[in-house]
Parts: sequence; C-alpha cells; structure tokens
Amino acid sequence: MREAVIQSFENLRANKLRSFLTMFGILWGIVSIVLLGAMSEGFRRGNDQVLAEFGKNVGIVWPGRTSLQAGGERAGRALRFSYDDVEVLKAQSRMLRLISPEIQRGAQVKSAYNAAAVQVHGVEPPYQEIRTIELDAGRLMNWEDERAARRVAIVGADMAKQLFGTRHPVGETITINGLGYTVVGRIRRKTQDSSYSGPDNNKIFVPFATMRRDLPRPDLPDGALSQILVQPHDWVIADLPRSLDTRTGRVEEIDWPFERELRGILARHKKFDPDDREAIAMWDTSLSTLMFGRIVTNMGRFFTIVGLVTLALGGIGVMNIMLIAVRDRTREIGVRKALGATTRAIERQFFLEGLFLTALAGGSGLAVGFGLCALINLAPMPDRFSGMVVTPGAAVFALGALTLVGLAASLLPARRAAQLPPTEALRYEM
Repeated sequence: MREAVIQSFENLRANKLRSFLTMFGILWGIVSIVLLGAMSEGFRRGNDQVLAEFGKNVGIVWPGRTSLQAGGERAGRALRFSYDDVEVLKAQSRMLRLISPEIQRGAQVKSAYNAAAVQVHGVEPPYQEIRTIELDAGRLMNWEDERAARRVAIVGADMAKQLFGTRHPVGETITINGLGYTVVGRIRRKTQDSSYSGPDNNKIFVPFATMRRDLPRPDLPDGALSQILVQPHDWVIADLPRSLDTRTGRVEEIDWPFERELRGILARHKKFDPDDREAIAMWDTSLSTLMFGRIVTNMGRFFTIVGLVTLALGGIGVMNIMLIAVRDRTREIGVRKALGATTRAIERQFFLEGLFLTALAGGSGLAVGFGLCALINLAPMPDRFSGMVVTPGAAVFALGALTLVGLAASLLPARRAAQLPPTEALRYEM
C-alpha cells in the first residue's frame, strides 16, 4: 500500500495539470452530490416545518351549495353545519382521528391596558392538536372548560403584546364584547405563512360551548358553525400516494378517499347527493404535503443523477490517466515481471494507485461539500428552507458512489498492466 501511495504521488507530480483536471472531475462530482442532496433535504424539512406551524394533515370543511337534486330537494340549496353534523361524523367515520367544530367572528376586546378588534374562535380541545396550538405560558383549554362553558381564553403572541404590552398575560382579565374572560394561556410566536382566517398570532381562542352561548355569529342561523376541522388517521395519509398513482384522469379530478367518506356521511345526514362535490368544500393540507413531497423527491432524484453523471465523468478521467500511466511504465512492468513479480502483484499495484487517486479526490470533495454546506448555513434562511442538511444516508450514498466509481476506474488499467507479456514489455519503445 505504501508503494502504491508513493507511486501515485509521483504520477501526480509528473502530470500536474492532467492529474488536477482528472481529480477535479471526481471532486466536483462528490461536491455536486453532497450540495444538491443537502439542498433537497433542506427544502423538504423547511416545507414540513412551515406546514406544521399551521397544523399537520389538517382538513377544513366548509358548507357549500348543492348542484344536484337529491331526495326531493332542489339543486342550489345552501347548506349549514351544526353540532349534530360533528356528532354524526364522530360516530360514522372510520378514517377520522380528530374533529372540532369552529365558530369564528370579529369582536371588540379590551384589557386593563389596551383594546383591539380581533378574530375570536370558539373551538373544542382537539382543535389545539390539529392546528398545532402550542403555548409559551399558561395552559391549553381542556374538556372541563368545554363542559362547564368557562369564560377562559388563550391569546396569540401579537395579540397578547397589543393587549398587555410586556406584562405577563396569564391570569389577567379581558372583555370580549363586554363579557369578562380570564386569560389562561399565550400561544408561542408562530412563523405561519398559510391560514384561512389570518395568523394565529393575532387571534383569541375560547371554548366552543362558551362561544356558542356568548358569541354566536349574527349572520348565521342559531347553532350554525363556521366550519369543521378534521384530521385523518395516519394510515389514511399513508394511502394517499396510491390514490395519486392509480388515477385515470387529472389530479384535480381525484375524489380523495377521506373527503369522499366525509361527504358521503354528511350527504346521508343532510340529504344531498354524495356525488355532489360542490355541496361541501374541503382544504386538505395533507394533499399539499404530498404534492410538495413529490416535487422535492423528483428534484432530489434529478440532482442525484446530475451528480452521478459528473462523478462518472471524473471516473473516466481517472481511468484514462491510469491507462496512460500503464503505457508510460510498460518497460518498468516488463522489468518487474522479469525479476519475478507476479501478475497479481502488478494488478494490485495499479489497482491501488487508481483507487488512491479516486479516494484522494473524493475525500477532498466530501470536505469541500460539507464545508460549503456549513458556510451556507451561516446565512439567514427563508421560511420554507431549513438550510443545507446533510443526512447520514446522503453521506453513505456519496461514499458508496465514490467507491463504485473508484473500483470501476481502477480495474481496467490494473488488468491492462497485469496482462502485458514480459518480453513485449521489455522491447517496448516510447
């Protein structure tokens, strides 16, 4: 091995420019694999983090207007949701994991220090898990608050600052449309870039039963909900790629299983056609996650192919320089064989030299790639990008690709050198 390393260095010195260009191909191929893989993973994690701020696998269901006749009912009938619909979905849906009714409306809120016009949301405790409502002070709302219809509230980070300044809000009293509520929690500041009624930082949440009693929406019939929030089981999410891959038409035409089941249950309860896709509307963030994941995955595959092609070209360069080395050292090979060197020893010598060149270039590429990732991560990152993330799997893949290229680039020159007949090698003239 020591002899192979020394000979490799001598070859590098004898052909500096050619060796540099050859090694640069390997180096850049490894750098490409590391950088492009890290960028792809950074986009994936960043998107997952942003979506998680809004909620993981959130389904928001709104009532619509029927477009088909059913059960003697005319088309064009406006639907309204009530709490009975929530109970029916809880009882009949096998795909449903969590559900919460929601009433939202604008209200005037006052504290002892300031006042504001704010969106108030009445929700049940599961809503807080569905929508990733996490606190930095106080406690979440619970089922005791709901059953007793307590006048308690949790406030968004920006709303807490507006109402209380730098004071600690938990335990303070606010009035919502003149009714007194106790603040029991403050939501941590969320970097939220999607919503259906504004960022959570500016909202106030109260128990659903309290909202229904104290603050019903004046523009809707008594007992009507604004929307219903749902979250499916994990196995429903895991089955989404199959529905996407087995579609027969456009993506927009897919009738996703979870939405189809909820629509079928509500159709029986509210007497509209279960095939009427305009009767209810649903925003399912798990579909956004699926589509973005497909984009990032395909982008990652493309980047990997680009890196592998670059690495393969570098491997061809190493193979060429080793073939030239075999030609330049033909008389040396003849002398060594005449002195008793075996074919296996000659093959091992040139194989190790080629492998050493590849490893040296590849190791430099890994160091440069990791260094560039660390350097880029020092800069501020946008919301949907978590920086350059080098995963253990990506590092193992890069090393594996480098090993295969090194073996392929070294094997042919080594065999070419080992198969030279000693008599012809000794007669070889440059």
